[in-house]
Amino acid sequence: MSDGLPLPRRYGAIAALGCGSALVIIDGGVANVALPTIARDLGVAPSSVVSIVTVYQVMLVMLLLPFAGLGERIGLKRTYQAGQMVFAAATLLCFFAKSLPFLLIVRAVQAIGAAGVLSVSSALIRQTYPARQLGRGLGINSVIVTSSAAAAPTIGGLVLAVAPWPWVFASAIPFAVVSIALGRALPDPAPRLAQLDLVGAIMCAAMFGLIIGGAESLVHGDSPVVSAAIIFAGAALGWVFVRREIGAPAPILPVDLLARPIIALSAFGSLTAFTASMTLLVSTPFRLSALGFSATQIGACIAPWPLTNMIVAPLSGFLSDRVPAGILGGLGMAVTLVALALLATMPADPSYVDVAWRMALCGSGFGLYLPPNARLIVGSAPKARAAAAGGLVSTVRLTGQTIGATLAAALLAAGIGAGAVPPLVAAGLALLAGLCSIARLRPSIRNPSTEEVRDEVLTLRQPR
Repeated sequence: MSDGLPLPRRYGAIAALGCGSALVIIDGGVANVALPTIARDLGVAPSSVVSIVTVYQVMLVMLLLPFAGLGERIGLKRTYQAGQMVFAAATLLCFFAKSLPFLLIVRAVQAIGAAGVLSVSSALIRQTYPARQLGRGLGINSVIVTSSAAAAPTIGGLVLAVAPWPWVFASAIPFAVVSIALGRALPDPAPRLAQLDLVGAIMCAAMFGLIIGGAESLVHGDSPVVSAAIIFAGAALGWVFVRREIGAPAPILPVDLLARPIIALSAFGSLTAFTASMTLLVSTPFRLSALGFSATQIGACIAPWPLTNMIVAPLSGFLSDRVPAGILGGLGMAVTLVALALLATMPADPSYVDVAWRMALCGSGFGLYLPPNARLIVGSAPKARAAAAGGLVSTVRLTGQTIGATLAAALLAAGIGAGAVPPLVAAGLALLAGLCSIARLRPSIRNPSTEEVRDEVLTLRQPR
């Protein structure tokens, strides 16, 4: 098989992947700004309407790894395109929602489609770019994901300024059609000749759903006993599930990949980095609001983070094709630690500039860390397991973001979430991520073992 797609088809595939990722990220997050309007129009409590966001997040985390396994077996391109079609259909149904239960159902279906797209996108990037440019491709995709997430509230606000809230969802339909049409240029590698472990897929989804759902329930003030029981059930199921997956030839939970120290360190570092970033991003608006900043000013203060990330992430991805990820990641987290310490020790009455340049520095640190980290996870996996590695990247990202949001909510509930504590907690998590990155520089971790090389050769020799 050739190394990447030939030109000009490669450009078409890059455009398709960029549009698809942007579509599901923007339309997945665009609802946040419309929540108060939806609650008022549907006549439901604000605490209930938040379920529109949480049901999407939980379903997405539950399904990413099972869908990555499905993509390996039915084809990456087929999974990606089917996911886009399901997402587009559910997005159209959101326009006709007249009740909260119906809207929650179609949001869950949206998440199913989004999982089909995001679970295989990293594997398709690996098939699209030559190996020497993989870091560049993942850096570009990181920028698209980050900038799309940052742009979603602005887009939602603009739509609400001129149209009712159903148009927040329906406005994405034309872009979905374009994205599906562009998808014809995507690479279409031969699928693996194996059956999907349906029982394993159900156990994986249930494990994530119970643990995250229980944590969300606990933070939002539900019965501590019931919430703890749900978390315990998820953890017990996870223990059984992991034991079941060990030794499987192509496990749904990629324990075979996590057995490689370089992938395990990268995954754990990514988890702590995303948890740190989301803890800070969720808590900062409350801190600034307590300091007297308006909603517009708060948005302007946070904006330098994604704007800086959009510049640094592609550069970091480009460098990761030439510089060890351990070095880039260590430097990125060093910058982040300095920025978080500066955020924790801001003046008592900070100006816009006091906040903005600190957020920009923080965004540049995370932008330097994350693309090389993703490149190492995807690039270190055998090609036959690229979809599983890509699913791991997306699952770790979303799990970290969900944990970070839950952690921020817990700090707020404890009365310490609107001050210097969240950036200090984030700094501790960033330190862990940095140590994971530096540890990957050890030759015994950086270089694959003889068993890993043998497994890769045997995989390549398998009939297609």
